[in-house]
Amino acid sequence: MIPDPRVAFVIPAWNEAACLPATLQALHDACRAVGVDSEIVVVDDGSTDDTAACAIAGGARVLQVAHRQIAATRNAGAAASTAPLLVFVDADTQVDAPLLRAALDALASGAVGGGCRVALEGPRPWPLRLAVRLVGLVFRYTGIAPGCFLFCTRETFDAVGGFDTTLFAGEDVALSRALAGVGRFVILREAVQTSGRKLAHASTWTQLRLLWRFARQGTRMLRSRDALALWYGGPEGRAPR
Repeated sequence: MIPDPRVAFVIPAWNEAACLPATLQALHDACRAVGVDSEIVVVDDGSTDDTAACAIAGGARVLQVAHRQIAATRNAGAAASTAPLLVFVDADTQVDAPLLRAALDALASGAVGGGCRVALEGPRPWPLRLAVRLVGLVFRYTGIAPGCFLFCTRETFDAVGGFDTTLFAGEDVALSRALAGVGRFVILREAVQTSGRKLAHASTWTQLRLLWRFARQGTRMLRSRDALALWYGGPEGRAPR
């Protein structure tokens, strides 16, 4: 049993006014159904749209930062929150009650953290769905949680140093491995719904080129924003983080 089951939801955001209302409403609905007290921190990383206003209207607290780096943005949100349980959620991701309940049950049973399966929202081309399914299977069987839904205790998060701020992508993989190194890390059977828009907005060529560069350079390419247009903007990539 968790002595203090309060949950802090941390949502990194860059120009997310279109997505936030549904994400925040889903969190409120899930918390109400499960009966858990929560706080929601939206970390607005230099947005130029109405992200902050939408977050406040949706019952979240807004933290303004200027990192343009996802790991640092997530860490800032964790530091600004107070609850002993942390759930990192992407701005285009909707959490339901069964998933939240399963995550809390896992922590109550002694897990230090975990993640879940991913389901794409709405109709998507079959190659994209197949790619997401294959990546999901790899993540599941290697014990890696996707960053769109990653939960842990604050104590363990602090003990491993949080997200690795030398990484501009793959910070979720690094944290999953760090947490698994100090305790039981679980991948739930329940799924979270997310948009998959980063892949949907990039051409197949862009995605293949990114995979080729990663195969050649390994994690070195994750330490520079310049190589990651799919996440941070560029000719064929938007920057939702």
